[in-house]
Amino acid sequence: MGTCASRCLRAPAALVATAAVAFTTPALAATPSTIDPADTAWMIVATALVLMMTIPGLALFYSGMVRKKNVLATMAQSLSAVMIISILWVAFGYSLAFVGDGTWIGSLDRAFLAGMGMDSVHPGARTIPEALFMLYQMTFAIITVALVAGSVADRMRFSAYLLFGIAWFIFVYVPLAHWIWGGGFLAQIGVVDFAGGLVVHLSAGTGGLVAALVMGRRQGYGSENLSPFDLSLAVVGTGLLWVGWFGFNGGSALGANAHAVMAILTTHLAACAGAITWGALEWSTRRKPSVLGMISGAVAGLGTITPASGFVAPWHGLVIGALAGIICYWACTSLKHRFNYDDSLDVFGVHGIGGLTGTLLAGVFATAAIGGTAGLIEGNPKQLLAQLYGVAVTLVWSGGVTWGLLKLVSAFVPLRVSREHELEGLDISQHGEALQ
Repeated sequence: MGTCASRCLRAPAALVATAAVAFTTPALAATPSTIDPADTAWMIVATALVLMMTIPGLALFYSGMVRKKNVLATMAQSLSAVMIISILWVAFGYSLAFVGDGTWIGSLDRAFLAGMGMDSVHPGARTIPEALFMLYQMTFAIITVALVAGSVADRMRFSAYLLFGIAWFIFVYVPLAHWIWGGGFLAQIGVVDFAGGLVVHLSAGTGGLVAALVMGRRQGYGSENLSPFDLSLAVVGTGLLWVGWFGFNGGSALGANAHAVMAILTTHLAACAGAITWGALEWSTRRKPSVLGMISGAVAGLGTITPASGFVAPWHGLVIGALAGIICYWACTSLKHRFNYDDSLDVFGVHGIGGLTGTLLAGVFATAAIGGTAGLIEGNPKQLLAQLYGVAVTLVWSGGVTWGLLKLVSAFVPLRVSREHELEGLDISQHGEALQ
């Protein structure tokens, strides 16, 4: 996530030392320092906030909405994403996504952080250490892979999730991150995505939907009570996600500046508007506003404002958040029931539809005085067309590649646990533990 299209890499990366030399004498790779202490301090905080969004934020949010027998297994998926994706990001993910000027993919010049010195800076973030920029982007990769798991909660084999998560990171997340944030072809045609509407939310939502369709519905779906185990955990998780989103969107300004503050303000207002709107819709149709509905609306507002947060004014955040509450509510109720798919935790309905909506609305409301890009309202209809193209590419790529990867993984291990293990619960069958 991270950085808006205007800051993406556009110049060829400088030649770096080999990995062996870099590991022994990193100072040789240093570039003239332009590091700002205030920007560095803020980005350290932002990085910690985004990591907090996965553990414990997403882990609590997801586990509070599954049944008691699957709480630990759901948390294990978020935890494993942190452990595995962090290492893969350092090994090659960062380099392929953010180093080099390839149209389709980056280079391996920074594989295992080769040539990254104490004072190295990235061309897209010149006032913070490159190591910090790398870490910040790592946290986005982590949460994106973890998000996908919500669509297949309660039924995916842990070993299959690990293999699928690794492959999905390599073949879906890394290319998309390069295309939009690393100077790839989507950045070159002007697609803007401030903090991950396409790279994170739409890609994860689409991947989750395809995974849910491939794996089929849970045992008892539509006929048994599959209500959440403990919504209080989900509320706490929502709070951690909400606060963490300040680092998610505010940190994407890559500095301690007014741009970051504006992004945080629009983010907060969108979350509030989304929660209020979703709750109001439930109140009017079901006579009671549910806690689950309000936290879903908040997350919908947060996900939908993400691609636009650095390009729009605060009042736009209110409008986008309210639209998120309406559209995502429809997707999680009418659309889901119409096609009868079992997206367990509504990853597609909230994150996928939210990311799609926010990306298009960025093309409508983008304000040149704030983000340097004018949208449809300011007389630039081409921006909306570029956003639509970015949406189409993300849908096709994430959906198609996810389907292929699931079929590939299923050739090695079963994707789904057995019926007996699903009824018993994934905590016991996959991890040998259970809540008492």
